Amino acid sequence: MAMADAVTLTAEVTRALAVVAHPDDVDFGAGGTVATWTAAGIEVAYCVCTSGEAGGVDDISRPEMAALREAEQRAAAKELGVRNVAFLGYPDGRVTPSIELRRDITREIRRFRPQRILAPSPEIWWPRIGASHPDHRAVGEATLAAIYPDARNPFAHPGLLNEEGLEAWTVTELWLMAAPEERHNHVVDITSTIEHKIAAMRAHRSQTAHLNGLDERIRAGTAGLARRHGLPDGHCAEAFQIVEMG
Repeated sequence: MAMADAVTLTAEVTRALAVVAHPDDVDFGAGGTVATWTAAGIEVAYCVCTSGEAGGVDDISRPEMAALREAEQRAAAKELGVRNVAFLGYPDGRVTPSIELRRDITREIRRFRPQRILAPSPEIWWPRIGASHPDHRAVGEATLAAIYPDARNPFAHPGLLNEEGLEAWTVTELWLMAAPEERHNHVVDITSTIEHKIAAMRAHRSQTAHLNGLDERIRAGTAGLARRHGLPDGHCAEAFQIVEMG
C-alpha cells in the first residue's frame, strides 16, 4: 500500500480537541499523534464521554472504577503533554448519538474553539471489530453532528448561546480513528513519540497491567502500519481518515 496522504491540512492549527467514548481510547488510537501535536506547540484538550466504569476488574465497585479510570486518563494525558481533560459522565456501554450528547460535545467545541477534532469513526471496521465498539461509533456520529451543523449554527442548542454565552464555532478538520482501512488518507510518523504513546497506555493500569508484551505489541502494530503505508523500516505510524469540514 502506498503512503496515504490525500488531504491538505489546515495551515494554522493552534488547538485540537479529542472527543472519545472511554478513558484510553485516544491513547490506543492516536497517542503518538497527539504527542506530535503537543510537541509542535498545539494545545490539545480531551472530551471523554464516559468514565469507563464498565471496564476493568470485578473486585472494585463501579463508582470506584470510574474514579480510577478518570485518574488514569489524566495521568496518561500528561504523558502526551495534555492538561485539559473533561468527562461528560454518560453511561459506559450505553452511549447513543442523542441530542443531549450532541449538545454536550457542542458545548466543549464552543468552549475550546479548536480548528481540529479527533474522534472515533462512526463506521464499522469489520477486520478489527473491537475498534468499532458501539460506544465509539455513537460518539463518532454525535461528534460529526456536533461539528456540522451544531457548533457552527448559533440557533442549534439555543441555551448554549443564550444562557451560557457560548458563540458558534466552525471546526475545519475532523480526524477519524479506527476508520475502515480503505478510508485512510493520512499517516502520521510517530517514530519520535512512540515512547510517549507506550507510557500513556501504561498509565491505564486497570486496562493494561495484565497484558503481556504490551510494549512489543504496540511497536509491532505501529511498525506494520508504517510499512504498509510506505514509511522506511524501523518507523512507527498511526493512520486516519481526515474529513475537511470548512
